[in-house]
Amino acid sequence: MINVITGVNREEEERKIGLETDDSLQEEDKDTGTAGIRADRYLQQKKTEELQHPFHRLHLEGRRYNKLRAADVLQITAHSLKSHESCAEEELIQTFLQKLLMMNYRARYIKTKMNNEEDQQRDTDSSEYEDDIFHKIYFCDEETSQFDFIHPMDVQMAVFHCADGFLKQLMVTKLSQCQYALPLLVPDPFTQQIEFPLWTFRQINKSWKIRNTNNEIISQTHPVYKAQTPMVFFFRFGSVSSSKSELMNSLINEKHNTFFHRNCPGSSRTRVLMDGVVEIAWFCPSGSYDDKFTDCVAFCNLHGDAGDHEKQLQILTEMSSVNVVLLSQLDRNDRNMIKLQQLYKDSKPLICLLTENESAVNEMKKGKFKIGLKDRNKSDVSEELKKAINDCVSESSSTFRLEDVSKHSYIRVDEEDDEDCRRGREAAQQMMSLLEKKDLTEIKESVLPHQGKLWHQWSQKNKELHRPRGDETEMDISRKTEIKEIREQQNKLDISEFIKYFIEKMTSDYKHKIFFLKWLTILLDEYTSADLSYLHQKNHEKWSTDLKLKDNDKCEEQRTALERISEELQAAAFGLEHIMREIGQIYESCSSVKKNKKDVQFDFSSLPSLAAEMMISGFPLELMDGDAAHVPVSWISAVLDELIQKLGDQRVFVLSVLGIQSSGKSTMLTAMFGLQFAVSAGRCTRGAFMQLVKVSDEMKTQMKIDYILVVDTEGLRALELAGKSTRHHDNELATYVVGLGNLTLINIFGENPSEMQNILQIVVQAFLRMKKVKLNPSCVFVHQNVSDVTVGEKIMEGRRRLQETLDKMTKLAAEEEVYDAECFSDVIAFDIENDVKYFAQLWEGSPPMAPPNPKYCEIIQELKETIMSKASKPHGMMLKDFKDRIKDLWEALLNERFVFSFRNFLEISANRKLGTEYNKWSWSLRSAMMEIENKLHNKIENEAIHEVEETDLQRELKTTSKEVEKSMSEFFEKDKDKDILIQWKTSFEIKIKELQENIVRETKRKLNGILQQRDLKKMIDALRINHENTLYEKSKELALKLKDIDEETLKKEFDLFWEKSVKMIVRDTPVIRDTDIMRDVGEILSDIYKSASKDHWKEGCEYNNIFTVPSYFNYVIIKKYQLFGFAQTLSKEDEAQIRSLVTDVALQTDKMIQSFNISKMGYNISCIQQLIDYIKKRVTEHQDGPVNYEFKKQFFMDLVPSICKRANKMITDQHRLFKEANDPVIYVEKKREEYYSIFQKYCHGATSAAIFGKIICQKLKEPIEQSVYKKIARDLKDEIMKNYESLNGNRSNLEKHILKTLAEEEHFDKYMSYIQNPRDHFKSFIRDEVSRYITDKFSVSVLPKMKENIELLQQKIMKAAHESTKHVQVNRGDVGLWLRSFTLQLSDKLIFSEKDLSGVKHDDVDDLNLLADVIRQELPVVVSDVSTNFYDFQWKQGCKDRPDELLIDRFCQCCWVQCPFCKATCTNNIENHDGDHSAPFHIVRGIHGRHYSQTQNLCADICTNLVASDRLCSTPYGRLPWKDYRRAGGVYADWSITPDLSELPYWKWFVCKFQKDLEKYYNRTFEGSGKIPDEWRKYLKQDAIESLDKYI
Repeated sequence: MINVITGVNREEEERKIGLETDDSLQEEDKDTGTAGIRADRYLQQKKTEELQHPFHRLHLEGRRYNKLRAADVLQITAHSLKSHESCAEEELIQTFLQKLLMMNYRARYIKTKMNNEEDQQRDTDSSEYEDDIFHKIYFCDEETSQFDFIHPMDVQMAVFHCADGFLKQLMVTKLSQCQYALPLLVPDPFTQQIEFPLWTFRQINKSWKIRNTNNEIISQTHPVYKAQTPMVFFFRFGSVSSSKSELMNSLINEKHNTFFHRNCPGSSRTRVLMDGVVEIAWFCPSGSYDDKFTDCVAFCNLHGDAGDHEKQLQILTEMSSVNVVLLSQLDRNDRNMIKLQQLYKDSKPLICLLTENESAVNEMKKGKFKIGLKDRNKSDVSEELKKAINDCVSESSSTFRLEDVSKHSYIRVDEEDDEDCRRGREAAQQMMSLLEKKDLTEIKESVLPHQGKLWHQWSQKNKELHRPRGDETEMDISRKTEIKEIREQQNKLDISEFIKYFIEKMTSDYKHKIFFLKWLTILLDEYTSADLSYLHQKNHEKWSTDLKLKDNDKCEEQRTALERISEELQAAAFGLEHIMREIGQIYESCSSVKKNKKDVQFDFSSLPSLAAEMMISGFPLELMDGDAAHVPVSWISAVLDELIQKLGDQRVFVLSVLGIQSSGKSTMLTAMFGLQFAVSAGRCTRGAFMQLVKVSDEMKTQMKIDYILVVDTEGLRALELAGKSTRHHDNELATYVVGLGNLTLINIFGENPSEMQNILQIVVQAFLRMKKVKLNPSCVFVHQNVSDVTVGEKIMEGRRRLQETLDKMTKLAAEEEVYDAECFSDVIAFDIENDVKYFAQLWEGSPPMAPPNPKYCEIIQELKETIMSKASKPHGMMLKDFKDRIKDLWEALLNERFVFSFRNFLEISANRKLGTEYNKWSWSLRSAMMEIENKLHNKIENEAIHEVEETDLQRELKTTSKEVEKSMSEFFEKDKDKDILIQWKTSFEIKIKELQENIVRETKRKLNGILQQRDLKKMIDALRINHENTLYEKSKELALKLKDIDEETLKKEFDLFWEKSVKMIVRDTPVIRDTDIMRDVGEILSDIYKSASKDHWKEGCEYNNIFTVPSYFNYVIIKKYQLFGFAQTLSKEDEAQIRSLVTDVALQTDKMIQSFNISKMGYNISCIQQLIDYIKKRVTEHQDGPVNYEFKKQFFMDLVPSICKRANKMITDQHRLFKEANDPVIYVEKKREEYYSIFQKYCHGATSAAIFGKIICQKLKEPIEQSVYKKIARDLKDEIMKNYESLNGNRSNLEKHILKTLAEEEHFDKYMSYIQNPRDHFKSFIRDEVSRYITDKFSVSVLPKMKENIELLQQKIMKAAHESTKHVQVNRGDVGLWLRSFTLQLSDKLIFSEKDLSGVKHDDVDDLNLLADVIRQELPVVVSDVSTNFYDFQWKQGCKDRPDELLIDRFCQCCWVQCPFCKATCTNNIENHDGDHSAPFHIVRGIHGRHYSQTQNLCADICTNLVASDRLCSTPYGRLPWKDYRRAGGVYADWSITPDLSELPYWKWFVCKFQKDLEKYYNRTFEGSGKIPDEWRKYLKQDAIESLDKYI
């Protein structure tokens, strides 16, 4: 209880009181100067201090104005989770309220512990007289009296005075349940203003039974404020020796202290807050012959001397039926004697109880009795008094109605005094006035029309839609149309003035909403109670008659009558829950047709906010409509969305409660959490309700939850559903609430084995279903009304019997659910010792006068502690997840086959999130390895390293690996779904480890391949270097001969020299030929198949493109007959297998081509030979596997050219790059200007250092360009992912944007590209997005980044030149040392090494400072040339590292397996993932050319609809019901296709839009069985696009 009981520091307060007293007395001396007035003031001050004292000791000083709130008291606190038989004084309030809320009447008997200081003081004082018996006998009591405890009634009244209206009402309701007397008239302790707390009585009903003149028992239930009963008023004059309250208890219930008296535990003389308080209690007869009174009788008790409380005395003596006064000996002229004389003269019966008189009962005159009490037996006195009262009551016609107390003008009525309460009542009364003159059994039809027949029809049609029988496609369409028409009709219904008024009040800025709702509940109960009571009585009579009848015809008549009464009861039940149900249906109907009601002042979208506010305020919300047996999913989802909006996405622990009807579930929850479910006014909980219980701030961090969300249900096997209820209904309800709950309380009542067995079978089956769909709730069994719960042996025997029953029920349920389970512990973690609670009987005695059994309350506390203990474990879920769970469970239940249909969106969402995180982790490792690979690649090309080991790569990757491990650990430990994610933790740790090993191994392979290629390239490089050397040396010799000539002559001489030199190089160098890939393919295939012509595969010749053929049937020979059908054919599964083979072979050959490194090594026919060998190997392996077919030769002969044609461009482009780099005619011509520049410098007398510096800068140009392109590729990849919504997420998000783009473009060929080859289309889309980004953002983003990168490189090169010069000077080296140092510093940044300058002689370079200066001057010129080329960036992307390829690598390393029925692609982010394949929504089957057997009709249906039906599908194993498709095995068993009857507009719109194109493409039609439903044609493109956000 947070900040419920707080106050100022005690010592400080005492000091203030003392100062105020002294100051006031001093002031009085000055002002009056008289001792008399000073003495009166002093006495008044002392009285005030006495009254303040209990408030002060209980820390309630500030609470008389800043009231204690019910909301604070009801929340879960640390204190409320412990049982307290005694407590410290400062905890008295919390402990008292805790026990009272649990209906524990021992709340009045809490022992107070003395604090340590008091204990020590007593020990110190007594130690001095330890051995002094005189002191012990005569003075010890005086010492003890110094430590008086607070009187229990002072505790109660102190809380009452400091409580707000709702807490007072809650307190008084609980006091009534404890069979305690209730405060009727309460004087303010400081002002003596009398308050009548009428509001606090408004929720109390009293039930009793009386016998009529025919000796028949009549049951009656009335609100106490309305009940008209005789009232006996007890009071006393002066001090009396006998206890008035104790005497009253003997009349009402001698075994229970209804009125607290002087002999009760904890009583003391220090009571200060009860004087003048009038308490009231009722005796309610049980209809038995030994009842003390034959009718209900009210008893009022005025505490204190009645002579001092004249107003109370006057009110009660006027309103009473009998007055009973206790008095001792009075003088004749005593003022009290004068009052007594008046009462004696009055006609009203009077009984005088004389404490100093020993006489028995004596009737002084008619209706006037006296009874002596002195030295008399208490039971005799009680018997005489009871008889006298009965005599008086039987003669008196006077009755008392509690509500009439408010008519007295000189008392304050809380309902009138509290403005919010008064205005709330006025609003509720105004609303109720709209119901006047309406028959209760017909009222709902007129006032609440939306929840009537139309809602029930819609619910039934919706269930039928989800549970089709046989081939009901046309019927499904009809039902959908009917469902929409019903919603249209609902929407057209007028909202009654009654509901309009309610919505107006609840949506306005209305401060007294809670009072309004409470008053409305009270007035509705009052409005319906009489009729409901009559109907219940009538039902009971009919039922009793039915039991006696033996005639079958008459029995049938009686049963019909009973059903009619049951329907009337249902119609007459009218509470706040029905109003909210109506509002929910108004919302659902408007939401469904997407338009507001006509002529209303509010928007329907505001209604969920209203319900969310009510939930926050502690009101329950109906989750399942018990009358329609349906969950209004749209309404509940909208309310929870609003709840999240108002509270934030809070973590809740869901507590579900199941049990047979009338087994005490709601009573238990009320005692445990103070909940108020819809059980008043004769209504039992129908359906399921949910209610929030707040967890205090102090407990939130400890329990890791913000709220307990309690789901209470109608009882299983409910009598209201007799004749309608079935085991199916109970199973449905049990499965639903068990699935919702983190913990389920299974409530068993009594010790009847058959009753127990019935509920246990239902519950066990529900838990078994949860196990099969990977939901793991826990359970606690609550066994109520068990006798002898304290006997250990009996409890052990009970537990053993329960365990046996659970195990037996598990076996039965396992057979029904087809699951391997032998005992209950195979299904759920269950501890028979701690998860079973045995409850004593609720009542301590016989109702209606019996108080609750304290043992019951103790076990309630124990159960609460158990629940909170389980809640503190990481089991809660976020409100958003709870909302999804509500929908998922209900959708699955609607489909009847729960396990098959359930989509655990919480788990799916968590798994998708994990997949997204895995992508990030894997990309971090891949990205880091790419950096490492790039750096080492540079070093290999620069010959800085000569070997790569795995340990080197692991060491380089270590930092990133640690970061990924840390990120994984934090994700699994801290994510809000960690409890779900934990099941995958180990497998994903293994995946990441394997991934790391694989990329290390692959990188090593690639780098070692580069090393080998480097060695192979040495010959090519040596030849090129030799050519460059030759040109350089000859041009240098010529330049030295041609000094001091003009520029024109110089140019002519150089041109002659160049032409001559190039001719010599070309003559001595083999020609690099252009490629003809398809010719090479033809040659190799002709060698394999001698009969084939080489020309068959030439460019442009005819052959079948294997990627676009609609079927592979013509490529195969069937090995054996299929198990069904009349022809040998390829099954859908076989077609899928072959298409998967083709796709994978194409993917792997692309990777092989990349590994050939043709741009560096050149093309060779051996490349094609390796590809063909690989393709042949894969084809052979496939047909040798478990398939029903063999490939014809033609398959291989079409597959090879199809793949090679596809790869042709890639190989040709790479060979062109090789040729440009290595064909002397090309690369030498590129160097012409470079050599002429050097030639010029030599002619003009430049030094060797200057020329060498120029050459170095020229050589750096290409490496700089390559480095910039690689860096910008990685930078752009990150930037595009950040700025493009389509690429900022996972693969599913990308697919959503692809589908949106396709819809917006409406291009059929692009659609078919996506449908036939989704992976290729993904790649194409990514390339287009990257190209668009570079084009759009080139000047603002791409170019600045490139310039920034090149500037950084320029700085590094300058720095390397400077550092190398310093290094040579320190080590006294030469230009060779300088060059080694320079290239080494750049080796991991650029592909540039000494070998690049091996053709340039530089031995004569001796001025290294000049060399560095030349580089500093010439490098900017080179950088400027490179920068100029940036504007041609898109063309320059021919380099290996491109942003689009990096993104393709990121997004396409995932699962591409397609649905065997419709070809929807699995959306799992992980390739070769564990578990089933799945897709958020499937595709209309005809889009892939699927057609109905033996027809030309394309299929116009969707897998997710079909699996909800009983229709048959064709599989390799015969025709199976669609819902049993997994039994076909193979790829079918690997797919999870759950029923989904959602609209799924996207592909329906596509089929309608492109119907003609699809028919032309497949040469089939959407006719006959494949006729497109008319409702599909209503979808617009915008509907299709918007639906993607809902489903992906």
